[in-house]
Amino acid sequence: MKMNGNHVVLSFVCLVLGFMLVLSYQMAKKETANRQLERQWDKEYEYREQLIKQQEQNRKLQAELFNKQQRVREIEKELANEEQVYFNLVEDAERLRMYLGKVKVKGKGVEVTLSDASYIPSEANATNYIVHEQHVFQVVNELWIAGASAVAINGQRLSHRSYIVCNGPVIEIDGTQHPAPFVIQAIGDPNVLIPALTIAGGVKDQLTSDHIVVDIVEKAEVTMEPIMQK
Repeated sequence: MKMNGNHVVLSFVCLVLGFMLVLSYQMAKKETANRQLERQWDKEYEYREQLIKQQEQNRKLQAELFNKQQRVREIEKELANEEQVYFNLVEDAERLRMYLGKVKVKGKGVEVTLSDASYIPSEANATNYIVHEQHVFQVVNELWIAGASAVAINGQRLSHRSYIVCNGPVIEIDGTQHPAPFVIQAIGDPNVLIPALTIAGGVKDQLTSDHIVVDIVEKAEVTMEPIMQK
């Protein structure tokens, strides 16, 4: 078939149109890809901004948490100090009640027995060979000084108001009479109380020179009941 000029023009037009359609499609496809890439970048940027904000918020929260933890430690320290103060007050109150004889006490300690002389020369004055209140006072005072927490004489516990006086052949403690021998018990560290009594030239030597028989025994356990209020 013989082609004329119109066919050539029409073919050229179709060719150009097809080229334009292909070019337009490629450009549209490229533009779509660019828009998708831009949207992806925008999302990544948005996510990055959100991440930065979250990290900043986390830092603020961590700083706040650190401050609160620091405050908690300070409060715990204050409470510990207050608890120690209260504990010390309770200990002091308990120690005071113990010294006042208001509570039962038990612990290791010593027992000191003071007896009249077993032999009195016929020409001697008998009063020089028996236990007097000053002898009992010597032992009791030395025990208190050495750190005894509680003291009793013949089972009668002493308080800060106790008094001891001679009444003939007996001594009177807070109105109650006790005959010899006098058993003085004390609660405290025997390793301190016994050396305090037996030191050279100390209480034991002085009592012995006054013809008093002194017997000192360490006790694994001494129990004293509260002082009965009269």
